[in-house]
Amino acid sequence: MSFAPRPQVQPWKRANTSRRFQILLASVLPIAATALIVLFAGFDANLATISIFLPLQIIAAGLVGLKAFGRRGFGDAVLVVLTIFFSAFVLILLLSVFLSVLSEGSKAISLQFLTQNNVYISNTTSLEYGGVANAILGTLLIVGITTILAVPLGIAMAVYLTQSQSKLRGLVRTVTQALSGLPSVVSGLFVLSIIVTFGFSKSGIFGSLALFPLMLPTVARVAEEALKLVPSDLRLAALALGAPNYKAFFQVILPAAKSGLITALLLGLARVIGETAPLLLTVNVNNGTSWNPFNGPMETLPAYVYGYLSSSFVSAHQRAWGAGLILLVLVAVLFGLARYLGRAKSLKSKPTKQKASK
Repeated sequence: MSFAPRPQVQPWKRANTSRRFQILLASVLPIAATALIVLFAGFDANLATISIFLPLQIIAAGLVGLKAFGRRGFGDAVLVVLTIFFSAFVLILLLSVFLSVLSEGSKAISLQFLTQNNVYISNTTSLEYGGVANAILGTLLIVGITTILAVPLGIAMAVYLTQSQSKLRGLVRTVTQALSGLPSVVSGLFVLSIIVTFGFSKSGIFGSLALFPLMLPTVARVAEEALKLVPSDLRLAALALGAPNYKAFFQVILPAAKSGLITALLLGLARVIGETAPLLLTVNVNNGTSWNPFNGPMETLPAYVYGYLSSSFVSAHQRAWGAGLILLVLVAVLFGLARYLGRAKSLKSKPTKQKASK
């Protein structure tokens, strides 16, 4: 007579109805108590969320964790509540900003808004006239020059910090970390002092120079971490096959860190593309279209938003919201383009590898 073995049930898969009910009560009661206080006491909902709901939720979840797992359960429950609450809080803030810019900025978007400049346009001019074409062009030129200057130097610094054995690496890393905390207005003031001292006129190139120390440390630090993640076995294998150091780096290590280097580029762009203070100090506003970043004033999207948002007229505010939406779209396009280029190159390299293996 044979008996079939009893199926083993893992302890974490066993249903605990009582504990689930306690967790449900710990989740519902703080919400209900906060809602009653807001409705009947006239308490501000946002303030009640922080001062009433969060403490009640921490206490309720902590008691459930304490009853189920002891002191360790109390600490874990508090940590879970704080993590979920502040994650949701940040997500709600991001969504509210995005939806606000999208809803208000879309009212100003039109074909002429994207193709016209602001010559003869005032704060009271109707949205049917004028646009941000000059600001888009100026932003692309200034940020493009900054990228051309900062990205190669940042990657070169990362290569030096990861591949060199020099004693100066500590100094270079310290300077890079110090630059990452540099306030943007200080960078603008430094370039402005150069303009005043040597008698130069404000132009787009000085705006690029003001953004340069803001973008450089971001690119250098992210690129350094990307190069550190490449396994050392790849380099050793290339050297064992007889490749010199520079070929091992350019043909093995650098392609392996390509996605991380693209991330460094994206984060560097995100760091500087919305900066306002350095551009206000180093670039004069231009309502017309300027293609020359080395001479004369030039408009940028951050300066455009700042200029019209400081006005008290509704039409000017609508122009500022529209420019803010264009800035968000421009950042999204640059991110998507960089990701596509990195992905396209990786896809092209796969068939070559497959043919070589055959």
